[in-house]
Amino acid sequence: MTTGGEPEVTSSRGGRGDLFDPACPTRGLLDRIGTKWTSMAVRVLAEAAPEEVRFAELQRRMAGVSQKMLSVTLRNLVHDGLAERRVEPAVPPRVHYRLTELGLSLEGPLAAVREWAEAHMAEIDRANARAEKEQRRRPG
Repeated sequence: MTTGGEPEVTSSRGGRGDLFDPACPTRGLLDRIGTKWTSMAVRVLAEAAPEEVRFAELQRRMAGVSQKMLSVTLRNLVHDGLAERRVEPAVPPRVHYRLTELGLSLEGPLAAVREWAEAHMAEIDRANARAEKEQRRRPG
């Protein structure tokens, strides 16, 4: 506890985070790692591990991702210590990425979420259709 009676926020600098504390950086981390693009990038990089993957190959394998969104996703992975970036001096420069050990440890949990989503997508679609039908029936 702090002197003001508030619980201390811990993070990677001081220990385990607390998702239910509004000031905890865990919330921001979950926002970053919980995106479809992060899940896809981690999967592609994990499949290649320990080898590197070039930016262009990542973009090719992640259908629908824009260059900007892929750049943001990879920048966040590098910033969080989940991936490493290497630039090969050339014209144009060749940029390579690979997961760190910490990043590799994220693949299992993300794979479980991806598997769950794929396995239950039909049920989710049916629930969404029921909810939309119900909304259309409600007045105003």
